[in-house]
Amino acid sequence: MSRTTRATVALDRAGATYTVHTYDYDPNADRIGLAAAEALGVAPARMLKTLMALVDRKPVCVVLASDREVSMKALAAAVGGKSAEMMRPADAERITGYHVGGISPFGQKKPVPVVLDAAALDHPQVFLNGGQRGVQVELPPAEIARVLGAKTAAVAV
Repeated sequence: MSRTTRATVALDRAGATYTVHTYDYDPNADRIGLAAAEALGVAPARMLKTLMALVDRKPVCVVLASDREVSMKALAAAVGGKSAEMMRPADAERITGYHVGGISPFGQKKPVPVVLDAAALDHPQVFLNGGQRGVQVELPPAEIARVLGAKTAAVAV
């Protein structure tokens, strides 16, 4: 398993300080983020998941705790839209250039607006996908917002 991915290259280019963690990815896991949290011994609130959504039919990336769900109404409001829905997995893979289970907000093929759930800021360090199944990066949530130019908003329920 490579510790260098498009995501880690993007983090390096941005001058971010992060740590790479690897684990045995389970392709049969019902909830990938929760499986990663368990494998790495991390509280689910600190293991963030990357989801791709459509707000008014335009792609948006949303990052939130692995044990939470996205409020579509709050997500749409966060980016000034009227309606939101989850993106189809095949479309998410095409837009990001990553495979489902390995989608990172860093180094996506086509940059899109990013919303970071405000609850992530409650933790000094969080984990999120490092651009490959079984790879997580650990860094401060404020660094995520800085590198991605992410908007921070309460979008989780």
